[in-house]
Amino acid sequence: MRTETMAFLVGALLFVTPVPGTFVLGFAVMACSAAVWALR
Repeated sequence: MRTETMAFLVGALLFVTPVPGTFVLGFAVMACSAAVWALR
């Protein structure tokens, strides 16, 4: 599995975790990994 795919899954996991702070963090991680994936 590629690094950005793993980062995206971790971001998605943080995104769905019902803790207020991790929602934004997860979204940021997903956005960054999606950008990296798109640029490759």
